[in-house]
Amino acid sequence: MNVNGKYRQFQAIDFRDRTWPSKKIDKAPVWCSVDLRDGNQALINPMGIEQKLEYFDMLVKIGFKEIEVGYPGANEVEFVFIRRLIEEHRIPDDVVIQVLAPMRDELIKHTMECVAGASKVIFHLYNATSPAQRKYNFDKSKEEIISLACSGVESVKKYRSLAKDTHIILEYSPENFTETEIDYSIEICSKVMKTWNADKNNRMILNLPSTVECCLPNQYADMIEYFCRNIPQRDACIISLHNHNDRGEGIAACELGILAGAERVEGCLFGNGERTGNLDIVTAALNLYTQGVNPALDFSNLEEITRQFERLTGMSVHPRSPYAGELVFCAFSGGHQDAIRKAISGRKGADADKVWDVPYLLIDPHDIGREYEGIIRINNQSGKGGAAYILEHEFGIIPPKPMLGIIGRVIKQAADKEQKELSAENVYQIFADRWLNTKVPLNVLEITEKHIEGERGGSGEEHVAASATIEYLGKRYVITASGNGPLDAFVKILRRTTAPVFNITSFHEHSIGSGSDTHAMAYVQITFEDGTTKWGVGKSSNVGRAGIAAVVSAINFEE
Repeated sequence: MNVNGKYRQFQAIDFRDRTWPSKKIDKAPVWCSVDLRDGNQALINPMGIEQKLEYFDMLVKIGFKEIEVGYPGANEVEFVFIRRLIEEHRIPDDVVIQVLAPMRDELIKHTMECVAGASKVIFHLYNATSPAQRKYNFDKSKEEIISLACSGVESVKKYRSLAKDTHIILEYSPENFTETEIDYSIEICSKVMKTWNADKNNRMILNLPSTVECCLPNQYADMIEYFCRNIPQRDACIISLHNHNDRGEGIAACELGILAGAERVEGCLFGNGERTGNLDIVTAALNLYTQGVNPALDFSNLEEITRQFERLTGMSVHPRSPYAGELVFCAFSGGHQDAIRKAISGRKGADADKVWDVPYLLIDPHDIGREYEGIIRINNQSGKGGAAYILEHEFGIIPPKPMLGIIGRVIKQAADKEQKELSAENVYQIFADRWLNTKVPLNVLEITEKHIEGERGGSGEEHVAASATIEYLGKRYVITASGNGPLDAFVKILRRTTAPVFNITSFHEHSIGSGSDTHAMAYVQITFEDGTTKWGVGKSSNVGRAGIAAVVSAINFEE
């Protein structure tokens, strides 16, 4: 791709004494949701009134204190929705609604009529200010654009009485702020402030949109800090951000913009909005949370919020979307799976406020209403850690560490063959088929045991006489032998068949389940005369039989 001069680098402002790089974010900004206007207008099928009412209630529950509810001049649906919010007393006392209007006298009047009766309203005016829009959209000079903005403010002042006792807070956006000459942005905003008579007791909002993201986040931050330091009467305004995501850097630009002095942020849940979307407030807020800062929004039930968002908007949250995506807390890589499994096991019983330090997981899934069960996902990239995690946390099976590599290889081979992700049930079934349910070449048809003990307190050793009917390579044997326990007796029985000679070189066991449903799990390693080894697994309600089943499993196992 040859640009051929068609594109050029963004012309950053000459600003060398910036201070934002050395700052840190230690409190959340004021969040303003624009889902019901900016987000809604970008939907393939915009929400109806009942859907918008439900969405508004969700935003309130999350904790938004400022919510842009619509553009009353756009259509009747917007107007009716806002009137219902007001007339049905749906707006909590600590929540301020925001409405949008262009610089047109009749639409400003219509909007003011719409908000009558609300206790407090942010009245959001905007007009485009960039050179391209001054040229192509308006064919107006800088002075004429300033006059247009100030006339809009005069209209708001003129029609304030139509809203009766409603307290009006003015917000002004120089649309395409990032593409507008920075000193001109300051000039037009200062003229708007003067027209509104803004002061420290009557602060207005200056919203500085990255309407189309066109620069690096650090360049945006320079513009914000420069603006904050040069706007007259800084204490008379609240600096607000409205980031879009055309370059995929909206979150970073927002975070650096806060460092640069912004106090307020507008955005949407999951980054919904025109083109590549608005700022994703979910990600921005939870980024603060992972740094120990109270985000001032409640995403502790993020899965339910995600479901409601998808149902009401008809949009879907990408499976890789930060925090909310289906796959965010899943690991396919074997190395990642092993690290997660070990860390989670190591944190068992830890205090709830212990610093989160699980590798590969930025946040504790429990904090946002998610569970550990879905963390490990198994495919042909997975290793021993993933399979071990599934077996332990889903089914209570805890194989000894030396056996994990073999299990991992078996599960990976199955995933390779299937060419798809394996569910937890798939993993267990593969494990059971390869170790618990095998009957070839060795199968135990029947076994009985007789425990022989000497007189209580005597010196006679206890031993077990076992009688077994077994098949090996299709030949049936009925053999009785004695040993110091059921497993020892069974090994001696096998030595009287054509089965290969072996010794048990490792034995592990644990219980699984509880109460009457408790079973024993046994794991044995057998070593043959040529030095090769195999692992087997047995499960039984009888501890001794679990060991016998593990020996059978080991002999039958073929990797």
